[in-house]
Amino acid sequence: MLLNEPNIVPIRKGPPRAQDATLPFPATANAYDMTTEDDIGDALTLLAASGDAISMYPAGSRDALMGRILSVDPELPHFVLELNDGVVLPPGDITFVAWLRTAKLQFRLSSAKWKTTPGQPHLVPMVFPEACAVLNRRSSERVESPLGANFTAAFVMNGTPYELPVYDFAVGGIGLRGNKGDAKGLLRGRKLRDVVLELGSETVHVEEMEICATRSYRSFLLGEQLHIGCKFTSVAPKVESQIHSLMNRIGAKR
Repeated sequence: MLLNEPNIVPIRKGPPRAQDATLPFPATANAYDMTTEDDIGDALTLLAASGDAISMYPAGSRDALMGRILSVDPELPHFVLELNDGVVLPPGDITFVAWLRTAKLQFRLSSAKWKTTPGQPHLVPMVFPEACAVLNRRSSERVESPLGANFTAAFVMNGTPYELPVYDFAVGGIGLRGNKGDAKGLLRGRKLRDVVLELGSETVHVEEMEICATRSYRSFLLGEQLHIGCKFTSVAPKVESQIHSLMNRIGAKR
Protein backbone atom coordinates (compact mmCIF):
# COMPACT_ATOMS: atom_id res chain seq x y z
CA MET A 1 0.00 0.00 0.00
CA LEU A 2 1.34 3.44 -0.96
CA LEU A 3 1.74 6.06 1.72
CA ASN A 4 -0.48 8.49 -0.18
CA GLU A 5 -3.28 5.94 -0.61
CA PRO A 6 -4.87 5.76 2.86
CA ASN A 7 -6.94 2.80 3.98
CA ILE A 8 -10.06 4.69 5.05
CA VAL A 9 -11.69 3.79 8.36
CA PRO A 10 -15.14 4.95 9.45
CA ILE A 11 -15.07 8.28 11.30
CA ARG A 12 -17.75 8.50 13.97
CA LYS A 13 -17.35 12.16 14.95
CA GLY A 14 -17.54 15.49 13.19
CA PRO A 15 -14.50 17.72 12.60
CA PRO A 16 -12.68 18.68 15.83
CA ARG A 17 -13.63 22.06 17.28
CA ALA A 18 -11.43 24.65 18.94
CA GLN A 19 -12.94 23.76 22.33
CA ASP A 20 -11.75 20.16 21.82
CA ALA A 21 -8.12 21.27 22.04
CA THR A 22 -5.91 19.40 24.52
CA LEU A 23 -2.98 21.15 26.18
CA PRO A 24 0.52 19.65 25.96
CA PHE A 25 1.92 17.87 29.01
CA PRO A 26 3.35 20.11 31.74
CA ALA A 27 7.09 19.80 32.25
CA THR A 28 6.49 18.11 35.62
CA ALA A 29 4.12 15.46 34.23
CA ASN A 30 4.79 11.90 35.41
CA ALA A 31 4.47 10.38 31.93
CA TYR A 32 6.03 7.24 30.52
CA ASP A 33 7.23 6.48 26.99
CA MET A 34 5.50 3.98 24.72
CA THR A 35 8.15 2.88 22.22
CA THR A 36 7.07 -0.37 20.52
CA GLU A 37 5.71 -0.07 16.99
CA ASP A 38 2.78 -2.37 17.79
CA ASP A 39 1.62 -0.31 20.80
CA ILE A 40 1.98 2.96 18.90
CA GLY A 41 0.06 1.47 15.97
CA ASP A 42 -2.73 0.30 18.29
CA ALA A 43 -3.01 3.75 19.88
CA LEU A 44 -3.15 5.56 16.56
CA THR A 45 -5.66 3.03 15.21
CA LEU A 46 -7.97 3.69 18.17
CA LEU A 47 -7.77 7.43 17.53
CA ALA A 48 -8.54 6.88 13.84
CA ALA A 49 -11.55 4.67 14.61
CA SER A 50 -13.04 7.18 17.05
CA GLY A 51 -12.24 10.31 15.08
CA ASP A 52 -11.07 11.99 18.28
CA ALA A 53 -9.43 15.39 18.06
CA ILE A 54 -5.69 15.79 17.57
CA SER A 55 -4.26 19.09 18.84
CA MET A 56 -1.11 20.21 17.04
CA TYR A 57 1.27 22.82 18.44
CA PRO A 58 4.00 24.22 16.19
CA ALA A 59 7.24 25.07 17.98
CA GLY A 60 6.85 28.27 19.99
CA SER A 61 3.06 28.45 19.57
CA ARG A 62 0.41 28.14 22.29
CA ASP A 63 -2.45 28.00 19.78
CA ALA A 64 -3.58 24.54 18.69
CA LEU A 65 -4.14 23.53 15.08
CA MET A 66 -6.90 20.93 14.93
CA GLY A 67 -7.25 17.68 13.00
CA ARG A 68 -7.67 13.95 13.47
CA ILE A 69 -6.16 10.70 12.26
CA LEU A 70 -7.94 9.44 9.17
CA SER A 71 -6.29 6.03 8.78
CA VAL A 72 -3.41 3.81 9.86
CA ASP A 73 -1.64 1.49 7.43
CA PRO A 74 -2.23 -2.14 8.54
CA GLU A 75 1.26 -3.22 7.48
CA LEU A 76 3.61 -0.23 7.55
CA PRO A 77 4.31 2.25 10.39
CA HIS A 78 2.47 4.99 8.52
CA PHE A 79 -0.67 7.00 9.20
CA VAL A 80 -2.63 9.76 7.49
CA LEU A 81 -3.52 12.97 9.32
CA GLU A 82 -6.69 14.81 8.30
CA LEU A 83 -6.46 18.57 8.93
CA ASN A 84 -9.44 20.82 9.59
CA ASP A 85 -10.46 23.12 6.74
CA GLY A 86 -7.95 25.91 6.28
CA VAL A 87 -5.28 24.38 8.53
CA VAL A 88 -1.74 24.25 7.13
CA LEU A 89 1.17 22.75 9.07
CA PRO A 90 4.16 25.10 9.24
CA PRO A 91 7.62 23.58 8.71
CA GLY A 92 9.55 22.39 11.73
CA ASP A 93 8.65 20.59 14.94
CA ILE A 94 5.00 19.84 15.72
CA THR A 95 3.75 18.50 19.08
CA PHE A 96 0.67 16.27 18.74
CA VAL A 97 -1.63 15.78 21.76
CA ALA A 98 -4.82 13.72 22.12
CA TRP A 99 -7.00 11.93 24.68
CA LEU A 100 -6.92 8.15 24.37
CA ARG A 101 -9.53 6.58 26.65
CA THR A 102 -8.37 7.61 30.15
CA ALA A 103 -4.90 8.77 29.16
CA LYS A 104 -3.31 11.64 27.28
CA LEU A 105 -1.02 10.79 24.37
CA GLN A 106 1.70 13.12 23.11
CA PHE A 107 4.39 12.81 20.43
CA ARG A 108 6.52 15.03 18.22
CA LEU A 109 7.25 14.91 14.51
CA SER A 110 9.25 17.27 12.35
CA SER A 111 9.53 18.09 8.65
CA ALA A 112 11.14 20.87 6.64
CA LYS A 113 8.06 20.65 4.39
CA TRP A 114 4.96 18.60 5.20
CA LYS A 115 3.94 16.72 2.04
CA THR A 116 0.23 16.31 1.40
CA THR A 117 -1.71 13.72 -0.61
CA PRO A 118 -1.91 14.81 -4.29
CA GLY A 119 -5.17 16.64 -4.90
CA GLN A 120 -6.07 16.50 -1.19
CA PRO A 121 -4.10 19.19 0.66
CA HIS A 122 -5.96 18.45 3.94
CA LEU A 123 -4.47 14.93 4.11
CA VAL A 124 -0.88 14.59 5.35
CA PRO A 125 0.82 11.16 5.22
CA MET A 126 3.16 10.64 8.19
CA VAL A 127 5.46 8.02 9.69
CA PHE A 128 5.00 6.75 13.26
CA PRO A 129 6.93 8.66 15.92
CA GLU A 130 9.77 6.81 17.60
CA ALA A 131 8.02 7.21 20.95
CA CYS A 132 4.74 8.45 22.43
CA ALA A 133 4.52 9.91 25.92
CA VAL A 134 1.52 8.62 27.89
CA LEU A 135 0.00 10.35 30.91
CA ASN A 136 -2.60 8.27 32.76
CA ARG A 137 -5.68 9.76 34.39
CA ARG A 138 -7.07 7.08 36.71
CA SER A 139 -8.35 6.78 40.26
CA SER A 140 -5.35 4.53 40.94
CA GLU A 141 -1.99 4.32 39.20
CA ARG A 142 -1.83 1.57 36.61
CA VAL A 143 1.13 -0.04 34.82
CA GLU A 144 1.27 -2.03 31.62
CA SER A 145 2.41 -5.65 31.66
CA PRO A 146 6.09 -5.89 30.64
CA LEU A 147 6.85 -7.13 27.14
CA GLY A 148 7.84 -10.80 27.00
CA ALA A 149 6.50 -11.56 30.48
CA ASN A 150 3.73 -14.08 31.20
CA PHE A 151 0.92 -12.03 32.76
CA THR A 152 -2.43 -13.87 32.64
CA ALA A 153 -5.75 -14.15 34.46
CA ALA A 154 -7.44 -17.55 34.85
CA PHE A 155 -10.97 -18.17 36.16
CA VAL A 156 -14.12 -20.20 35.59
CA MET A 157 -17.50 -18.62 34.82
CA ASN A 158 -20.67 -20.69 34.41
CA GLY A 159 -18.57 -23.83 34.02
CA THR A 160 -16.40 -22.35 31.25
CA PRO A 161 -12.68 -21.90 31.94
CA TYR A 162 -10.96 -18.73 30.73
CA GLU A 163 -7.35 -17.66 30.52
CA LEU A 164 -6.62 -14.22 29.09
CA PRO A 165 -3.54 -11.99 28.88
CA VAL A 166 -3.34 -9.15 31.39
CA TYR A 167 -2.82 -5.88 29.50
CA ASP A 168 -2.36 -3.64 32.53
CA PHE A 169 -3.04 -3.73 36.25
CA ALA A 170 -3.41 -1.59 39.36
CA VAL A 171 -4.20 -2.02 43.02
CA GLY A 172 -7.86 -1.49 42.13
CA GLY A 173 -8.24 -3.68 39.04
CA ILE A 174 -6.86 -5.10 35.81
CA GLY A 175 -7.29 -4.80 32.07
CA LEU A 176 -7.56 -7.99 30.00
CA ARG A 177 -7.42 -8.46 26.26
CA GLY A 178 -7.92 -11.24 23.74
CA ASN A 179 -9.84 -12.17 20.63
CA LYS A 180 -13.63 -12.19 20.80
CA GLY A 181 -13.80 -16.00 20.69
CA ASP A 182 -11.65 -16.37 23.79
CA ALA A 183 -13.66 -13.68 25.62
CA LYS A 184 -17.14 -14.89 24.67
CA GLY A 185 -19.64 -14.33 27.49
CA LEU A 186 -17.52 -11.77 29.34
CA LEU A 187 -20.05 -8.94 29.46
CA ARG A 188 -20.15 -5.71 31.43
CA GLY A 189 -21.51 -6.25 34.95
CA ARG A 190 -20.48 -9.93 35.20
CA LYS A 191 -18.80 -10.97 38.44
CA LEU A 192 -15.69 -13.14 38.17
CA ARG A 193 -14.76 -15.13 41.27
CA ASP A 194 -11.63 -16.98 42.41
CA VAL A 195 -9.42 -15.35 39.81
CA VAL A 196 -5.80 -16.53 39.63
CA LEU A 197 -3.43 -13.86 38.34
CA GLU A 198 -0.05 -15.02 37.07
CA LEU A 199 1.97 -11.80 37.11
CA GLY A 200 5.39 -12.92 36.02
CA SER A 201 6.98 -14.57 39.05
CA GLU A 202 4.02 -13.60 41.28
CA THR A 203 0.81 -15.63 41.69
CA VAL A 204 -2.05 -13.55 43.05
CA HIS A 205 -5.51 -14.82 44.08
CA VAL A 206 -8.39 -12.34 43.76
CA GLU A 207 -11.63 -13.34 45.46
CA GLU A 208 -13.92 -11.36 43.17
CA MET A 209 -13.79 -8.75 40.44
CA GLU A 210 -16.42 -7.16 38.22
CA ILE A 211 -16.27 -6.39 34.50
CA CYS A 212 -16.86 -2.65 34.31
CA ALA A 213 -16.07 -1.96 30.64
CA THR A 214 -15.59 -3.80 27.36
CA ARG A 215 -14.36 -2.32 24.11
CA SER A 216 -13.55 -3.88 20.78
CA TYR A 217 -10.68 -2.54 18.71
CA ARG A 218 -8.40 -3.58 15.89
CA SER A 219 -4.81 -4.33 16.88
CA PHE A 220 -2.06 -3.19 14.54
CA LEU A 221 -0.68 -6.77 14.44
CA LEU A 222 -3.30 -9.07 16.02
CA GLY A 223 -6.45 -7.94 14.22
CA GLU A 224 -9.84 -7.71 15.97
CA GLN A 225 -9.40 -7.73 19.76
CA LEU A 226 -11.48 -7.09 22.87
CA HIS A 227 -10.31 -5.03 25.84
CA ILE A 228 -11.99 -5.91 29.15
CA GLY A 229 -11.65 -3.56 32.13
CA CYS A 230 -12.20 -5.15 35.55
CA LYS A 231 -12.30 -3.70 39.05
CA PHE A 232 -11.58 -5.67 42.20
CA THR A 233 -14.66 -5.89 44.42
CA SER A 234 -13.21 -8.25 47.04
CA VAL A 235 -9.48 -8.46 47.55
CA ALA A 236 -7.37 -9.21 50.63
CA PRO A 237 -4.94 -6.56 51.95
CA LYS A 238 -2.09 -9.01 51.35
CA VAL A 239 -3.00 -9.18 47.67
CA GLU A 240 -3.10 -5.38 47.40
CA SER A 241 0.37 -5.29 48.94
CA GLN A 242 1.64 -7.88 46.43
CA ILE A 243 0.30 -5.91 43.48
CA HIS A 244 1.62 -2.60 44.78
CA SER A 245 5.07 -4.10 45.31
CA LEU A 246 5.10 -5.56 41.80
CA MET A 247 4.05 -2.21 40.32
CA ASN A 248 6.94 -0.50 42.09
CA ARG A 249 9.43 -3.08 40.76
CA ILE A 250 8.19 -2.71 37.19
CA GLY A 251 8.21 1.08 37.44
CA ALA A 252 11.78 1.05 38.75
CA LYS A 253 12.96 -0.87 35.65
CA ARG A 254 11.49 1.64 33.18
